[in-house]
Amino acid sequence: MNEPIVFKHSALIGQFALIQLLASPLVAVGMLYCLTLLYGAKFDGEFRVLAVLVVVLSPMILRRPQVGALTILPRWGSIAVGLLMRWLVLLAVLLAIGYATKVSAEFSRRVILTWAVVTPAPMILVAIALHELIRRFMHSPSNARSAVIAGYNDVSVALAQRIRANRELGIQVKGFFDDRSSGRLGLPEGKDLLGGLSELAAYVNAHNTDVIFIALPMRQVQRVVELLDDLRDTTGSIYYVPDIFVTDLIQSRTADIFGIPVVAMCETPFHGYRGTVKRLTDLSIGITALILLAPLLLLVAVSIKFDSPGSVIFRQRRYGLDGEIIDVYKFRTMTVTEDGQEIRQATEDDERVTRVGRVLRRYSIDELPQLFNVLQGSMSLVGPRPHAVAHNEEYRRLIKGYMVRHKVLPGITGLAQVNGCRGETSRLEDMQARIEYDLDYLRHWSLDLDLRILFRTAILVFHDRGAY
Repeated sequence: MNEPIVFKHSALIGQFALIQLLASPLVAVGMLYCLTLLYGAKFDGEFRVLAVLVVVLSPMILRRPQVGALTILPRWGSIAVGLLMRWLVLLAVLLAIGYATKVSAEFSRRVILTWAVVTPAPMILVAIALHELIRRFMHSPSNARSAVIAGYNDVSVALAQRIRANRELGIQVKGFFDDRSSGRLGLPEGKDLLGGLSELAAYVNAHNTDVIFIALPMRQVQRVVELLDDLRDTTGSIYYVPDIFVTDLIQSRTADIFGIPVVAMCETPFHGYRGTVKRLTDLSIGITALILLAPLLLLVAVSIKFDSPGSVIFRQRRYGLDGEIIDVYKFRTMTVTEDGQEIRQATEDDERVTRVGRVLRRYSIDELPQLFNVLQGSMSLVGPRPHAVAHNEEYRRLIKGYMVRHKVLPGITGLAQVNGCRGETSRLEDMQARIEYDLDYLRHWSLDLDLRILFRTAILVFHDRGAY
């Protein structure tokens, strides 16, 4: 469940969610208004436009991504760090808009700088206060709904364990119903087993049970139909937990197509507003980085030109989103520009690497031209690193699920790279480890995760021994 759909007071949960959504932009606009009064500026014209932009952009950028029911109530530290990082993204977006429209000079710098530095503190305090209020509400016994599970198996046991470990879900699991005895199931007598499947409907009526989870294997479809028929005479909410969820799913979710229910088993994480947030983050940080790094890019280009003959920029064909071939830009660091059916990976002390190229590769400066790929939309700041076409064709036959990584745009950096999986992949196990991190990124994407990866990448640049 991606939302707390089984609370008794679901209307109040919706109201809490709306308050959380509005709290941050209201605090930000309130602080802006107070600071204009404090410094004797007028809250009109450009400041009103800024306030409108904050209100419009905040629900997309400042909203905490929901990555599952198990993260409904995060730790306070996670709230503070996540909100601070998303505030920096919002500031970057506003800066990019101001630069593009040439209106940044119209603002009082003292007001804007103070606002940028001071606002996160009250914003975080309000977020934590709301978090504590929601936590107390969710943990209230009056909010909890009683639940039973039909079927005792790995899926149902895992479901019960997760519900019991997370009180904020508002569910109390009373036990299981299964036609097998306690002895066959390996349960102590009377422990958790409430009866056979035929006794389920009577128990639900007698105990006013709120929720019934049916966790029978799909091969027992007839038994599931019979249970649903028996439960028609109850008022309990019924959820089916199919056993397909024991397989490795990527961004699974349910939906319907003109009334026909479907289950997404492998999908991109960037559906709906998430794709907009991802693209805005790429553009705002990408544009800012290019502006700040422009002198360095020019210096590197001149150094390459004087160091060895050849072009400054090296283009290599790689697989992008959905397996489409894209041209990836890099500063040339070798005396060769391989892009054929066979490409030899760079090794330590590789004789093909130029003098300037060795420095560029050591600090990953050769990757900076990929910021132009990001602006083009063929790459993202964070995502699975793109491999040369020749390497893709080799490994897609050797590693199961290899091509799933192409459900998202490739990135300049990624989860694999900040966890030490970069450089030469001389063994198949090296590439398998990299792919597992890539798939884990798809499973658990959030804006917080992207920002943490970017932060760790910036630190890693200065002490990564795996770069050569």
